[in-house]
Amino acid sequence: MTRKNYTSLTEFVLLGLADTLELQIIFFLLFLVIYTLTVLGNIGMILLIRIDSRLHTLMYFFLANLSFVDICYSTTITPKMLADLLSEKKTISFAGCFLQMYFFIALATTKCILFGLMTYDRYVAICRPLLYSLIMSRTVCLKMAAGAFAAGLLNSMANTSYVSSLSFCGSNVIHHFFCDSPPLFKLSCSDTHLKESIFSTFAGVNMVGALLVILSSYSYVLFSIFSMHSGEGRHRAFSTCASHLTAIILFYTTSIYTYLRPSSSYSLNQDKVASVFYTVVIPMLNPLIYSLRNNEVKKALANVISRKRIPSFL
Repeated sequence: MTRKNYTSLTEFVLLGLADTLELQIIFFLLFLVIYTLTVLGNIGMILLIRIDSRLHTLMYFFLANLSFVDICYSTTITPKMLADLLSEKKTISFAGCFLQMYFFIALATTKCILFGLMTYDRYVAICRPLLYSLIMSRTVCLKMAAGAFAAGLLNSMANTSYVSSLSFCGSNVIHHFFCDSPPLFKLSCSDTHLKESIFSTFAGVNMVGALLVILSSYSYVLFSIFSMHSGEGRHRAFSTCASHLTAIILFYTTSIYTYLRPSSSYSLNQDKVASVFYTVVIPMLNPLIYSLRNNEVKKALANVISRKRIPSFL
């Protein structure tokens, strides 16, 4: 396949989630509500952390970064998906496809690393409380967050360059609702075995590396929690850790299913369902998980609501 044949392709067609008008309308309304809740919920979480001084801690600094990533992460995918659900021509330019893929991978990688950093923060706070201010200083945490974003951008650059170097001939129809690596590998007429292995290695290092940090940190955290003599202390620690673990489990189960299972068992339809969860649904659930399972966030939210109500009675 010559370079000329490769560059002659100027656009892709996204099949999307539904092939009937009725389903397209239902999905449009459903995902419009989900996207609206995602943006409002995560912006609300960022504002709440900024407004309430009790949430001016490093744990909530990382949570604010996670909310920001979720807004960008969902915005990379959902608006285009919504537009395609109401459009007869579901096309995306060649450059637009890989630009979408670049930001998607960058933000997903950053999210994995932020989950690991949040877990490490809980480990230090619970297992090394006397050293917490030294180990997790504001400067160190700013560098950690900046490193997470930088690593996401660099990892995405490498992965996107691998996929964009494939040759595409024949059909330009992507059996998905956004530009992702597995359907593009299926669409390519190149020998993709080596590049799929490289891509899986990158994905594995990022996800499994962060997951190892999470599992090892939480093994120490749980041991420390069970060793606590104060029932109130155990309850507070469990409350914070439970919300974080719930968010991690939801994200990792769907992501690992999509990117780390054998390519021989890959199914485009099953991948679409899993992708809807980790690209559209989970970014909406994270603010709910952290607000409903975290007592400090609930108290801060109640405090903000009560302060707004007071003037109305004066």
